[in-house]
Amino acid sequence: MSKFLNVFTSVCVLGLTTVQPASAQDLGRDALPDEIAAWDIDVRPDGVGLPVGSGDVWTGEEAFVAKCASCHGDFGEAVGRWPVLAGGQGTLKDDDPVKTIGSYWPHLSTVYDYVNRAMPFGEAQSLEPDEIYALTAYLLYVNDLVDDDFTLSNENFLDVAMPNTDNFYMDDRAETELPLFTGDFCMENCKDSVEITMHASVLDVTPVSEDASEAEAEPAVTVEEPADVVEAAATLDPALVEQGEGVFRQCSACHQVGEDARNRVGPLLNGIVGHAAGAVDDFRYSNPLTDAAADGLVWTEEELTAFLTNPKEYMPGTKMSFRGVRDAEDIVPLLEYLKSFAE
Repeated sequence: MSKFLNVFTSVCVLGLTTVQPASAQDLGRDALPDEIAAWDIDVRPDGVGLPVGSGDVWTGEEAFVAKCASCHGDFGEAVGRWPVLAGGQGTLKDDDPVKTIGSYWPHLSTVYDYVNRAMPFGEAQSLEPDEIYALTAYLLYVNDLVDDDFTLSNENFLDVAMPNTDNFYMDDRAETELPLFTGDFCMENCKDSVEITMHASVLDVTPVSEDASEAEAEPAVTVEEPADVVEAAATLDPALVEQGEGVFRQCSACHQVGEDARNRVGPLLNGIVGHAAGAVDDFRYSNPLTDAAADGLVWTEEELTAFLTNPKEYMPGTKMSFRGVRDAEDIVPLLEYLKSFAE
């Protein structure tokens, strides 16, 4: 301020014309109601800010495929390094948790609010309320939180309970952690002795002597494949298996096969051909499939062919959003490929 006054005084002494600085109350103007409304678009967990509107699952699917699937995949499984939106239930205690809308997000309002503010990428705030309700309904559906006939609206919005809501709590670090890191700290000779309690063996950063390595090394074990597995592998057509691997790419968004296969949006498919339906552990099947499994459904090649041709027609109410294998000739190699993965 003093520098400004000195310059101002010098200008006046020289006889030059100058302009007095405006006071704070003279700057700007009051925001207009329309300008405030353009910024005031947040939707809160208690429903404050929700606009009037509604949208159903299948309308949401059409919008999602058109505007979201290029980054997030057709079923929320993600493309490349874009965020995964579906699946991940039961993984939050894993070393590599999958945090999705269904497994992690505590409030449905966060879904609506984020889509409304920031999506689609590059076209933020271009969606109408009904479109956002429909997209939110579809995201609930692919996370197995609602059925395919569900319609979301401002009237039933707060009725939707997110699975992980109760695992969030207020930040209490100021009371619980801050006292542990304040005060005087011991910087040397803090313990009488030091002992190794764990080895970073996974990262291979803990040095061990050659003697210890040899002592800890486990003898090689040869595991013989069961005779029926060997026989099944011998009867497979290698050419069809290779062709089926290419067909399976349209399934890999939701399903995995192989030694490290895990449940994703859909169950792992190891050993599915010829086995009972609904038999994969720790996977939440749709009610129609659970009922069919209770009635003794076995995934024979004939049953799988019918299902893969048109899942919705074969099993009304199934939560598998896949519309079916487009080319019927692809089903035979696809089944051959699946048969190559034992249970």
